[in-house]
Amino acid sequence: MTVREGSLEAPTRHPLDWLNPQFYDESAALTEMERVFDICHGCRRCVSLCNAFPTLFDLVDESSTGEVDGVNKADYWKVVDQCYLCDVCYLTKCPYVPPHPWNLDFPHLMLRGKAIQFKQGTPTRFRDVQLASTDRNGKLAGIPVVVKVVNSLSKNETVRGLLDEHLGVHKDAWLPDFSAEPFRKNIAPSKSHSVRDGQRTPGKVAIFSTCYVNYNEPGIGHDLVKVLDHNEIPFVIAEKEACCGMPKLELGDLEGVKALKEINIPMLAKLARAGYAILAPIPSCGLMFKQELPLMFPDDADVQAVRAAMFDPFEYLVARSKDSLLKTDFQASLGNVSYHIACHLRVQNVGQKTREVLQMIPDTQVNTVERCSGHAGTWGVKSEYHEVAMKIGRPVFRQIGDHPKGEMDWFASDCQLAGHHIEQGLQAAGRETEGKLAHPITLLRIAYGLA
Repeated sequence: MTVREGSLEAPTRHPLDWLNPQFYDESAALTEMERVFDICHGCRRCVSLCNAFPTLFDLVDESSTGEVDGVNKADYWKVVDQCYLCDVCYLTKCPYVPPHPWNLDFPHLMLRGKAIQFKQGTPTRFRDVQLASTDRNGKLAGIPVVVKVVNSLSKNETVRGLLDEHLGVHKDAWLPDFSAEPFRKNIAPSKSHSVRDGQRTPGKVAIFSTCYVNYNEPGIGHDLVKVLDHNEIPFVIAEKEACCGMPKLELGDLEGVKALKEINIPMLAKLARAGYAILAPIPSCGLMFKQELPLMFPDDADVQAVRAAMFDPFEYLVARSKDSLLKTDFQASLGNVSYHIACHLRVQNVGQKTREVLQMIPDTQVNTVERCSGHAGTWGVKSEYHEVAMKIGRPVFRQIGDHPKGEMDWFASDCQLAGHHIEQGLQAAGRETEGKLAHPITLLRIAYGLA
């Protein structure tokens, strides 16, 4: 009997068996890593994606045998630490994912390793937990009397040096400002548009604002509202909202993910069953509800209902266009736009919907870059990883800056964190970026001529 090379079937994903005590058995996990690493060593298709694979292959090549059996299992954790769960290897490169009999799921194996590390405790646990507490950080830092101080200190060289030395946040890494006017508290109410359901889309929207939009860049949320209103789509905001859980998932804090799920899912499921399309303007948050929570809680009907109702904003707008319900009365061209597709949007398998919408705008030339920027949420700001994150992003920085039609007028990413990371990379290369970074939703609002 022979095992075929690769698979012709679409990738499938098995539920995450995280409630099984065996999931946290370190010896069993290391044995599975040895099996998977040996397959990866024999393939090496993913070597250019991130630093996890070069780390693995260097360990193998420098071992006494030149094979995985020559690598000290204690060094497997170096590979785990370099993975930031972008999922791109699983969805775009690996030929051995299920239903292939080798059943290889590299990201979820790395997640298992991170969960074991989190339970055991790591030297950087305090730092990691603080960075992953995005909802709490936003609430505290966004207090009016606090926000100016926090934003000022985050740009102070002395303070950043101390953060680097004592907390492990790299002194040169871009950090977001906090807003004193959170999106959820300042959202304009929806106008009383009639609900127009399409064949592909519900005619009313519920917005899951996300921590980043709510606390850091509420303007993205306000621009989304303006686009919905312009297209006569009534909307509501989720009545109660906590972090989606992605920062804690990337940390391996699966119990923390469960706690946040218990806050978000009942309210979102009620909206889903009431016929709302649920829009999350940050791809990682959308992916959490579309993929990770359904795999962690496969038998939870509420989780599955939310999954079915969740849309990326541009996924929804393209579907509205196919239903002949999207306005194309654009008032302004955007010129040369360099657009980066975020990894957590790529792996949602919805296609390049943001590009499709931007290309509807007259006299707009879209340069699409489909590669990891290297930021990866909180991973790219940590002292031990920031320089690697910048290295991973260099091809993206170059491709974004070199628009084939000439000087770029705008650059954008569905992930605003990636957008700022790209901005930092462009600035380091001496490129002019002032006033050129905007979220794609903001670009759409500008094209519509909305104030």
